[in-house]
Amino acid sequence: MKIKVLGPGCKNCETLHKATLAAVEELGMSDAYVEYVKDISEISKYIMATPGLVVDEVVVHEGKPLPTAGKIKKILQKAKG
Repeated sequence: MKIKVLGPGCKNCETLHKATLAAVEELGMSDAYVEYVKDISEISKYIMATPGLVVDEVVVHEGKPLPTAGKIKKILQKAKG
């Protein structure tokens, strides 16, 4: 599974990145690859408002409010199948 956290490096983006890494670890998803994308031109291919979360090229979150740790886990579990 490929996960992208999209954001220019703001506090909310950093929070989402850390929460996503924690969720991946808690779920034992050793096959997951988490990438933090800070390039604005790359971000704009997916979303208009940051932060964003993309799982296997599908946008699963955009903007505020940030998803809770529990919601991130549910998103990842659903994507995993």
